[in-house]
Amino acid sequence: MRPDELRSRRWFRGDDLNAFRHRSRTMQMGYAPADFEDKPVIAIVSTWSDLLPCHSHFRSRVDDIKRGIWQAGGFPVETPALAVSETFMKPSAMLYRNLLAMEVEEILRSQPIDGAVLLGGCDKTTPGLLMGAASVDLPTIFVPGGPMLRSYWNGQTLGSGSDQFRLLEEKRAGNLSERAWGEIEAAIARSAGHCMTMGTASTMTAITEALGLTLPGASSIPAVDSGHARMASASGRRIVDMVWQDLRITTLLQPASFTNAIVTDMALGGSTNAILHLLALAGRVGVSIDLDTFDTISRRTPVLADLKPSGHYLMEDFHNAGGLRALLSQLTDLLALDCPNVSGSTLGDTLQEAVTVDEAVIRPRARALRDDGGTVVLRGNLAPDGCVLKTSAASPSLLRHRGRAVVFSDYADLEARIDDEQLDVDEGSVLVLQHAGPLGGPGMPEWGQLPIPKKLLRQGVRDMVRISDARMSGTSYGTCVLHVSPESFLGGPLALARNGDVIELDADDRRLHLDVHDDELARRRQEWLPPSQRYARGYLALYAAHVTQAHEGCDFSFLRGNQPTPEPEIHH
Repeated sequence: MRPDELRSRRWFRGDDLNAFRHRSRTMQMGYAPADFEDKPVIAIVSTWSDLLPCHSHFRSRVDDIKRGIWQAGGFPVETPALAVSETFMKPSAMLYRNLLAMEVEEILRSQPIDGAVLLGGCDKTTPGLLMGAASVDLPTIFVPGGPMLRSYWNGQTLGSGSDQFRLLEEKRAGNLSERAWGEIEAAIARSAGHCMTMGTASTMTAITEALGLTLPGASSIPAVDSGHARMASASGRRIVDMVWQDLRITTLLQPASFTNAIVTDMALGGSTNAILHLLALAGRVGVSIDLDTFDTISRRTPVLADLKPSGHYLMEDFHNAGGLRALLSQLTDLLALDCPNVSGSTLGDTLQEAVTVDEAVIRPRARALRDDGGTVVLRGNLAPDGCVLKTSAASPSLLRHRGRAVVFSDYADLEARIDDEQLDVDEGSVLVLQHAGPLGGPGMPEWGQLPIPKKLLRQGVRDMVRISDARMSGTSYGTCVLHVSPESFLGGPLALARNGDVIELDADDRRLHLDVHDDELARRRQEWLPPSQRYARGYLALYAAHVTQAHEGCDFSFLRGNQPTPEPEIHH
């Protein structure tokens, strides 16, 4: 690409009033024409916020990226975007992933931008940034925020998310004091960075590296490691070269790249949320994948990463053991090695010198944590369009199970009755939560790890089969069937389940069955009344009108597809 072909020239060059305004307002900020004319304008799209603690280091990382862009001869501009905070947004950060994607798309399309550096990490920021950027299709590089450091309490290594759920069960069972719980609260999040377990954040940044959208090795660098700042500066330098090379994001997001991403997800024992996000991202660029794609790849991909919640270790251990390249170097027969990445090389090139330093953390295939992938797709009369189960984090004894349903009509009902001593439940029961899906939540909240009833916790029960149309935190564990589609809010079969119904789960046969006669289900359907829509205005009304179901990725129907959008005309 030549300087006169830069997209930003449409704003800055010429003798008309518009060009005059653009140059003069840029000079108003203290820049000289030599700073921005005939140079790639690079947007640094940052999701920093005081309400997103995982990204608390992003302000300094923006400076690191800017340094790299200046060094390479570009003109950096910081453009903040919605900080979708997993920690604080209610009822669910997932509800706002699409809003972030829409904002990123319009930021990049409407302004004088030639290339983009996306700065994210916390769960929904990564897919939201990628979805928006993919719809604009500029040269784009992703800078992952990095995991926090491992934490410690009372001689134990703690992993954010996974261990808080485990220890909360002990507190509810009466095995942990309030003082100890307070100590854990103060210890479990030790530094800047996202969860250091293989939760959604670490899964999505690893997947982004496998897609070819980060510098090789970037996804596992701890947030406060000095190598993280160096990676950010290197990304700033590289994006300038990508603009001159016209290396666009859709050049990298090819069908084979998504295969690499799914292999990565399965080998890591990654978050079930990754399925939703990859379906949505693929839909943005016209790549055809569905739930069966994930299950097919899962059947042939071993779990090699011994990371919580499926295993024992944390992301700092994974990075020190060799990181993603070490893991993928053992799976070359399952990967498309000729897929390009932002560095200008191929996936195969980046794996040539990868070394596994610690085989306890990144296992060889002969000692895989599981011989097949960490997540399976189930179907049956309870989930005609599919649902998912993270087998790597489930109890093996429950992967084939038949039990009596205990049904909760919504989350409020669950909270009100789960610890009732009179609740008719035993360890063989199947807990069912309705109205927790994309519309029922709304936003598919992470309610899928239904709590074990307190009276069973006191008996030593720590896992049960649990079924919902909700999601589960990527840091969660247990035999939790999730993303049941179509959801109960729309009258999916989950809405017809009743207390006492027998439900069969068979993970090997990929089957989830409600053992109720078809005639009885038809009768129940006749009696079922659709709930009223709760939102009449604003973003939530837009969401309710256009969000797709879980098996389609929960994107907005009008944002799917890769039809070109005209470049904006310059008007005021």
